[in-house]
Amino acid sequence: MKHATRTLFWVVNGALAAGLLALNMVALAYGEERPLLLAVILVADFVLFAVAIGVAIWYWIRTEADRAQARAALSESEARLAAVVESAMDAILTIDEQHRIVHFNRAAEAMFRCRRQDVLGSPLDRFIPARFRGAHRGHIERFGRTGVTSRKMGDISVLWGLRADGEEFPIEASISQAREGGRLFFTVILRDMTRRKQYEDQLRQQQAELRELSARVLEAREEEKTTIARELHDELGQILTALKIDVAWVRERLPAEDEALHARVAQMNALLDRTVGSVRRISADLRPLMLDDLGLQDAVSWLVDDFAKRANVNCELEMPGDGALADVDRSVAIALYRVLQESLTNVARHAQARHAWVVLGVGGSMLQLEVEDDGRGIDDADLARPRSLGLKGMRERVRYLGGIVEIGRAPRGGTRVFVRIPRLPAQGEAA
Repeated sequence: MKHATRTLFWVVNGALAAGLLALNMVALAYGEERPLLLAVILVADFVLFAVAIGVAIWYWIRTEADRAQARAALSESEARLAAVVESAMDAILTIDEQHRIVHFNRAAEAMFRCRRQDVLGSPLDRFIPARFRGAHRGHIERFGRTGVTSRKMGDISVLWGLRADGEEFPIEASISQAREGGRLFFTVILRDMTRRKQYEDQLRQQQAELRELSARVLEAREEEKTTIARELHDELGQILTALKIDVAWVRERLPAEDEALHARVAQMNALLDRTVGSVRRISADLRPLMLDDLGLQDAVSWLVDDFAKRANVNCELEMPGDGALADVDRSVAIALYRVLQESLTNVARHAQARHAWVVLGVGGSMLQLEVEDDGRGIDDADLARPRSLGLKGMRERVRYLGGIVEIGRAPRGGTRVFVRIPRLPAQGEAA
């Protein structure tokens, strides 16, 4: 509308100017010869001049009306913006190039516990802890030189604010800049993170307590398994050995002609052999006594060989020699053994693999265990399944000792389990 009014004004003025120019040229050419024509031209000049003045007055009135309308619209827009800023739940404050506060909304009053009239014109440093003031001022100045419109503050470190009563509190902030009247202004939007940080601290504490409880439960289970394994190996094993001796004694005294009795005794002896083997296997599954007696290296070697025989999977094992695993902490050795045991069990049950590879290595103060197969591979849904207690127990064991567990697809297409754990437990605990 404003553009159309300006165009109409210049078109009319151009037409009037052209008309005046044409009449004046006619007056100069014929005025002396025809006085009546000259008089008519003068009257026409006066009329056109009056029309031009009228058009100019009309244009001025329309322009002033448009300006008044624009000012009213701007005032209404500023009022809406001010209402939005005042009703915002986040604290909003604006500072000038000298870091003086020029705007302070209602939420900022509640956050910093002071009144707006006491804050306007004062330096922003009053709301920043003394140890952060220099760095904060430099951060804002560098941001002003970048020309970036807006940016989040404190992407890595936690920001801290200072209330009027001297209390420090964590905040989350974003900053923007804009020029107005040749001056640069910075607007900061702040959010009080006190309650959220309290919840996060409580959650971390609860997670640590649950991890501690889980570790204690696993420790108790290991101790119980050790006790049962030793009782099976020692007491039940001794009884079965005595029974084998008695069966052998009876077999030597049987009549040679009684073949049925000899066959029955041979069956008893074979059953005793199978029972002894079952007891040894159950005892080893509960707790391999060689892990305590001979160490991690021999226990891992036995576990891999036993897995290859029972699962009919070609399994290759790579381990360091020269006693590199001799001084591994007992709790770390148990965790690595259980992770390897669980991984091989999953390969036997789910992978449908033909080959498996186990690598146990040492790198400085860290131990690394990698188990890989060429089976069907594990899906993300399997990893997230609530009933995947074996995988969750594996992670909890390693995390409690300060290590990491990675489970995913292997380069060969199967599943890869990677464990990195300190040689000495980070928690300073022993299983």
